[in-house]
Amino acid sequence: MRILWRFKKNIAKISLLFFAIAITSCNALKRVGDNDLLLTKNNVYTNNQKINDEDVESLIVQKKNSTILGYPLRLNLYNLAKKNPDSSFQNWLYKKEKREQRLVNLLSQKQVNRLGESFIVKGMSVWLKNIGEAPSIIDSSKTTKTLERLSAYYDTKGYFNNNTTFEIDSSKRKKRAAINYKVALGKPFKLDSVSKKITSTVIDSIYLAHKSNSFVKSGQQFDLNNFNNERERLTYIFRNNGIYNFQESSISYDIATDTTKIANDQLMNVELVIAGLKVRGDSAITTSNYKISKFNKVNIYTDYLYDGEENNQQSIEYNNYTIYYKDKLRYKPKTLVNAIFFKKDSIYRDIDKIRTYRQITSLNVFKYPSINFDQENNTLDANVYLASRSKYALETNLEITRSNIRRLGVGFGSSLLMRNIFNGAETLSLSAKGTFGLLSNSTLLDNFFSEIGGDINLNFPRIWLPFINTDKIIPNYFLPQTRATIGTSFQKNIGLDKQTFNTILGYNWTPSDFKQNTVELLNIQYVNNKNTNRFFEVYQSSYNNLDKIADNYETLPELSNFFRTEDGSTNTALTIPEGTNGFMNAVLNNEIATTTEDKDNVRSIKERQERLTENNLIFASNYTYSKNNKKGITDNNYYQFRFKLESAGNFLSGLSYLTPFKENDDKQLLVFNVPYSQYIKTELDYIKYWDLNQSNVLAFRSFTGIAIPYGNSENIPFVRSYFAGGSNDNRAWFPYSLGPGKTDAINDFNEANFKIALNLEYRFPVLGNFNGAIFADAGNIWNVFDNVEDPNATFNGIESLKDIALGTGFGVRYDATYFIFRVDLGFKTYNPAEITSKRWFRDYNFANSVLQIGINYPF
Repeated sequence: MRILWRFKKNIAKISLLFFAIAITSCNALKRVGDNDLLLTKNNVYTNNQKINDEDVESLIVQKKNSTILGYPLRLNLYNLAKKNPDSSFQNWLYKKEKREQRLVNLLSQKQVNRLGESFIVKGMSVWLKNIGEAPSIIDSSKTTKTLERLSAYYDTKGYFNNNTTFEIDSSKRKKRAAINYKVALGKPFKLDSVSKKITSTVIDSIYLAHKSNSFVKSGQQFDLNNFNNERERLTYIFRNNGIYNFQESSISYDIATDTTKIANDQLMNVELVIAGLKVRGDSAITTSNYKISKFNKVNIYTDYLYDGEENNQQSIEYNNYTIYYKDKLRYKPKTLVNAIFFKKDSIYRDIDKIRTYRQITSLNVFKYPSINFDQENNTLDANVYLASRSKYALETNLEITRSNIRRLGVGFGSSLLMRNIFNGAETLSLSAKGTFGLLSNSTLLDNFFSEIGGDINLNFPRIWLPFINTDKIIPNYFLPQTRATIGTSFQKNIGLDKQTFNTILGYNWTPSDFKQNTVELLNIQYVNNKNTNRFFEVYQSSYNNLDKIADNYETLPELSNFFRTEDGSTNTALTIPEGTNGFMNAVLNNEIATTTEDKDNVRSIKERQERLTENNLIFASNYTYSKNNKKGITDNNYYQFRFKLESAGNFLSGLSYLTPFKENDDKQLLVFNVPYSQYIKTELDYIKYWDLNQSNVLAFRSFTGIAIPYGNSENIPFVRSYFAGGSNDNRAWFPYSLGPGKTDAINDFNEANFKIALNLEYRFPVLGNFNGAIFADAGNIWNVFDNVEDPNATFNGIESLKDIALGTGFGVRYDATYFIFRVDLGFKTYNPAEITSKRWFRDYNFANSVLQIGINYPF
């Protein structure tokens, strides 16, 4: 009833909006002549069946005007421009007899002339035409060109006797029409026999060994793509089986080109022809048979163009490689050799060349390498030229921030990169950062905050494990790397003045451009909260809930010291920390009589205080596997999959059987007087893009993550838990404000150990570098298998899925080439925190919408 009442209340506004859109849409015909037709749609039919294929649609020469959700915005902007702004201004200027003279007296003749050329008079029309789009008037010559393209396209699919026609359908709307392209395919041609004619015996033997995977086989329908794919396949095979100088142009097919002479059974005979190597001489082109090439020598030039000269180079021999250098060899020979995949007496393979490029580039100590080959008869000399990058690189940055916590923050950062630190292409990075500024909340101990930190990061271009050789398991062309990191940070007047120390020993390797593996053998994090007495100053929701309960007992004389009178009123409030801690202890130790509900609520607040103020020691290991099939930066039709498994505390738990650990009152084992965390955590993340057409993209993401505490832990550390909401999650809620479950943001930072997130976004071009999006975000967080007992916050099986929140909205993106600036507006469509009858569209309005700002796409 409430939704219906709101709709009736706004029916006038909605009607006015639709009326304005309808009036504006009439403007689409402003530039369409009486004898012209505005193209509204292109349809392609083959054998009377409609075709929805982007490849076929791309053949259409004349496109209809672009639209945004069905509205021709750019066409109407174009029509808003003056057709002849110069004459329009002149007509206005001379419409009244003395208008020009009055303007000349007020300004000057020169200024009046410039007024006619100004942006307002002329420039506005030019600008509107530039950003707009002229009406797409049906052009018969472009239609004929489309028919030719369609006919040629279906020729490549084996329909050599196809027939193409078109019709203009103008029966629906005035001065508008659709074009229906019709293709009668006819009977397709098929391959009868496939024979071969290969001049080189070496090529012939290689071909026979790989013939079974051919794209061109007897009985197939003729398809030109199969022939092109087969040429590429054979070229790849030959060049990776010793034929260094194989030319793709040597491959051709002898097929009957006059289809009228082919028998009525529509069968075609195909002959694969692989000619010899063609070499252009001074006076003629000679042909010779292909032969397998082997490497005679591999030369590595480490100081190529180091000082602009290549003379006076010294050399050493190492494992059948010759390494040249200037003055002093600055790299370990083994490091250089491991990056080169050409070997003496081995056959040439293109893949080895590609792997060498990838491996050398990944070392990050050389510029992009240059590789060439000297051939004599059937032998090759490989020359790898390397130019060193500068040994040191310094980066600095400065940023200014502002938030609801930080009134003003100024951040500084600096990083020093040192390459080839141990002569084995290792890189050492030293970084430091600091943020300083003023806090917005004046109730904190000090209005000034600071946050400083530093990291030391060392990378090795190999898998480093003591006493273990991993070369056979993870070969060099997988680009193996070892990363060792030590870092720390200190906060002052932010939260609980947290200090963190972390160290990581990890490995990663990339078998291909589409797969990556990461292992963190050690991921140790220590969190030390230095100022736990400020808990209720930082977590205001917990304080407000506790103070509200305390209001029922403020008249008790034994609690009088726990309250203060607020300025200018008779209201009292708990003092921090004496009053808050004293009141909780009085309730939980039964020093005062309270209701069961109040005691349970105080116990819940006390448990959260202990959880968020306790120090954490996380001693974890994890493995991450990533895979995608994205072919390039412009590819919008791909998937991406990520799996992560993390385990914490097991090593320390096993060690406790050998070395006895101390215990706290809760029987938790302590390391450095801190109970270590023990849990297992897993995540699945899947992203899929569909390229619809004309830069329209549908993007989908699903995420599921769960962390289960056990052994030495009853819950997950805050830094390893999940939250919901934010610019990259459910955009109708702010970060940490959604959930857990059906609870209504009961804490300042709401988190849990189980998360489900689903996102769907439709992206479309708007104007120039501006793009739009419509999205739907679903998901929530819950507590499961931990010490939280609130049924509203825990996951209780399938029935808890009804607590998945739904947010919908729209956004605008600006493509700045190197990054995307994004603004999204989210609306709470289904809010599980409301009662069941009021969950849908309860706060679906601009007043309760959430504005999210982000960089790049959310997924």
